[in-house]
Amino acid sequence: MGMSLKPVGTAGIPSQQEITGDSSPSALLWNVDATILLVEDDAGDALLVEEMLTDSELDSALTWRKTLAEARAFLRTCATPVCVLLDLHLPDVHGLDAVRQILESDSEAAIVVLTGLDESGTGLRAVAGGAQDYLVKGRLDPEMLSRAIRYALQRKEVERAAAALRSNQLIAQENARLERGLLPVPLLRDDRFQARARYEPGRVHGLLSGDFYDVVQTADGAVHAVIGDVSGHGAAEAALGVCLRVAWRTAVLCGTSHLEQIELLEEILVAERSDSHVFATMTSLTFAPDGRSVQIVRAGHPGLLLRRGEEVHWVEPEGGMALGLLPGMGRWPTVDLPLVPGDGLVLFTDGLFEGRNGPDSRLGEEGLLEMARAYGPLPGRRFVDALVAGAAEGAAPYGGLADDVAVLHLGWGSELS
Repeated sequence: MGMSLKPVGTAGIPSQQEITGDSSPSALLWNVDATILLVEDDAGDALLVEEMLTDSELDSALTWRKTLAEARAFLRTCATPVCVLLDLHLPDVHGLDAVRQILESDSEAAIVVLTGLDESGTGLRAVAGGAQDYLVKGRLDPEMLSRAIRYALQRKEVERAAAALRSNQLIAQENARLERGLLPVPLLRDDRFQARARYEPGRVHGLLSGDFYDVVQTADGAVHAVIGDVSGHGAAEAALGVCLRVAWRTAVLCGTSHLEQIELLEEILVAERSDSHVFATMTSLTFAPDGRSVQIVRAGHPGLLLRRGEEVHWVEPEGGMALGLLPGMGRWPTVDLPLVPGDGLVLFTDGLFEGRNGPDSRLGEEGLLEMARAYGPLPGRRFVDALVAGAAEGAAPYGGLADDVAVLHLGWGSELS
């Protein structure tokens, strides 16, 4: 009735169409896109399993191996999903250790344990140890065997989905922790100063990237702000961004100068980075308490936008190299920019203007300035939201914003809110 089994080869099983001549969709629903691996040293039991599979609704390849070692060798090379029909009494292993070793070879394999008539307790322990089901050899029939194989594969898929969900939940929790570090609450003593911030994660990152910012007002009334971007994406870069932000806030509150802050952050970056090629760009500002000027230091970071009334201008003060490119060799000039009452400054990371807005083009700095001028009449928070929305809308047909975006809108005066 069944075809001959070869322990070192593959025994074919007739398809549903070959058995019944039925090619209807309902018949094909019984097909399982997986390999069935029988691990059994008894040739008589192996032939019985093959005949039952031939008489069942399944249409899958059957491979027979006599020992656990042969089965593990097969699993290491098999590229398709596998359901293992596993006897627990093999020449090279005995008992539940067989389940453990199969899972060591292929953690994705579904396992149905084959037990004797008096081994139901062993079958239950095998399920507790990682198998999806167990069958008693003396009570097998084609329908029971095919159902057990299908259900085992489905249960394994559910287990994989549940594990992926748990992993995603853990990633979300870690993201929340990183977000609390990267996206701080501004520390302001004077409600006349307005700080509006927006962070938008890029489409390709499961984790936050190294964009960071902070705003702190010191006891003398000066307001200090920073925005920066650690190269690369992932947990290490995000953690480094948090480290740099916290170090910057600490340095500001300790009264260090702009140059001392930059030098300190570079030392920390070099000490903490996971790779010697990692660098960071940043812009640091200090607004004078009288609101008439702002001191700017740039380290490889993009320029900024100056809002004066409804006009928007691009400002790019002289700057130095990014942190970490040539440690200890950087020179960062300090630039004083005069302000008039009501002026606002907008800082951002390069993800805001590097998104594609055409098949072979990007928004770029000029495109960002043109868009910002169109939103000139808007107050601070709406201006920031419009910038991010405009950049995202332009990039949407071409895959969306590819990088994280951080934007800061800063200035004295309630009219900026």
